[in-house]
Amino acid sequence: MTATTDTLLDRLGRLLARRLRKESSGYQPYTPSDSEVLHRTLQPGDVLLIEGNQHISSAIKYLTQSTWSHAALFVGDALPEPEGGGERPRLIEVELGEGCIAVPLSKYRTYNTRICRPRGLTPEDRLAIIEFMIARLGLKYDMRNIFDLLRYFMPHPPVPVRWRRRMLALGSGDPTRAICSSLIAQAFQSVRYPILPRIRKAPGQASAQSTYSRQEILMIRHHSLYTPRDFDLSPYFDVVKPTLAFGFDYKLLQWEEEQAETELAADRDGDNP
Repeated sequence: MTATTDTLLDRLGRLLARRLRKESSGYQPYTPSDSEVLHRTLQPGDVLLIEGNQHISSAIKYLTQSTWSHAALFVGDALPEPEGGGERPRLIEVELGEGCIAVPLSKYRTYNTRICRPRGLTPEDRLAIIEFMIARLGLKYDMRNIFDLLRYFMPHPPVPVRWRRRMLALGSGDPTRAICSSLIAQAFQSVRYPILPRIRKAPGQASAQSTYSRQEILMIRHHSLYTPRDFDLSPYFDVVKPTLAFGFDYKLLQWEEEQAETELAADRDGDNP
């Protein structure tokens, strides 16, 4: 392949990536994330799911039948503060057109998010997962892999549900060229931590009808088949909600109609001393 062809493919890839990253209009989050609250709640090794509003987000949400189209790993203070000042990057993610990058929590302050926390993860494995992601910072998304990009221009492809997950894994097979959750899944698999294993029945030594003749085997799927929602569905990840993490008393809530009545009563008292 000639250098000229490479240049043309690179340009076309960048053009397609820009179109896919274009944000959809009219997006309004139900509960926007507060970066300070997220920082106080998140722990290193947590997975942050994001409901994106880019064109590629719509395709991923449809193919995965989920609210979540993006995932990032929280690494705490493992990365240094920017030399020129500014917010410390605490999330590592794979971004279309940029590859594996580190970003601050404030990037997702206007999005719906969900915290998924691996239960029982040892400190050693937590550190190994974080180091795995840090070591891959700078890996690029190959813009010449046009097929990887074109598949996302059909947000509602006419394929059976059982094939939709496979569509996300098509292409080069490189986790940095697939959706964001692939690299995070690979990081957890590196320490043998389960996400959403497939359970297969296998015959044992005894009769097939015996209760002892079959055993459950956890089959860890290839990392390229993992999607953001798998961390939400996983029986091994806790869903942590910042509004509940530090105590919640519904009796202290002041509903809008009650507040309006209080303000109206105060106005009446002011008019009638």
